[in-house]
This record gives sequence, structure tokens and C-alpha cells, in this order.
Amino acid sequence: MAPSLQEQLLKAGLADKQKAQKIKTEKRKKAKQQKKHKLEQTDEARIAAEKALEAKKIKDRELNEQARLEAEKKAIAAQIRQLIEVNRQPKGNGDIACNFTDGAKVKHIYVDKTTHKHISQGKLAIVKFADSYEVVPMPVAEKIAERDADLLLFRADKVDNSNDEQADDWYAEYEIPDDLMW
Repeated sequence: MAPSLQEQLLKAGLADKQKAQKIKTEKRKKAKQQKKHKLEQTDEARIAAEKALEAKKIKDRELNEQARLEAEKKAIAAQIRQLIEVNRQPKGNGDIACNFTDGAKVKHIYVDKTTHKHISQGKLAIVKFADSYEVVPMPVAEKIAERDADLLLFRADKVDNSNDEQADDWYAEYEIPDDLMW
């Protein structure tokens, strides 16, 4: 093994033992300090990396949740579209206007007499479909309302025929004059 530079300088007489010992201790202290500082820097770097990783995990969770909600929203819209397309009733292109409200505006669709009667009796309902309005059976309208209540525009309360009889009974107390002309 070749002698170190320090040993060569000592042999040549250019350096003395005390200076060599002093330089050696300073070198050792400096190396020890650098090691200590590297550990502290490594700890800080590790902590910063862990914080960044945790922040990334939180952000990924939020993005996944948003994506899940968006997919769920699209699935509900597809279900509603399918319910309306499969169960829409013919309007009959009649001449009777059926009025209803869409937000703050009064809208109307033209239907035939039987469809208008079924809408009035609560057997059919009017729902919004894309840019138009469709007539669907009441059970389907209730399913649509469960998914998105804003799409159900008009739903009449079911009319019982027993109410008509009660209305006739209410007028039974009054006597009809004989001279009444119809």
C-alpha cells in the first residue's frame, strides 16, 4: 500500500506531527458534521415527500369521488332516457291543448280526447325529454320522479269515480224547480 500524502510530508520534514494530528481531527469533525447534516436533510426531505404523497392521495380520492358521481349521474340520465323512450304514449296529434308549467313558463302539447282524459284522471303524466315533452304512464312517471323530480312536469291527482257520486248526493238536498229549462 502506498503511503499517504500526510506520511510523505512528515518524512520529508515539511509538516510536523502536531499539525498532522490537528488536521486529522478537524477532518474527522468535518466529516461527522456533514454526516449529521445529511441525516437532517434526509429527514426533512423524507417528511416533505410523505406530505406530498399524502396530499396526492387526498387529491386522488377527491378526483375518484367526482368521477364516481359523474358516472352515477350519467347512469341515472340513461335510465331516465330509457324509461321515457320505452314507455312514451302516443299523443294522438289531437286538437286539445293540454297546458302545464315548465319552470315559470306555461307550455302546452296537443293531444287527442282520450289521452287528455287519461292525463286529467291521473293515469298519464307529462315529463320533459330532451327538448320536447312526452306523455308516460303514472308508474313510470313516479320512477322518473325518484331519479330526477325536475323532469316530471305535470301529474294530476287520481280522480275517483266515487267523488262524482258524492257530489251528486250533495245536490240531492236541493229541490229542482219544475219550470227549469235545460
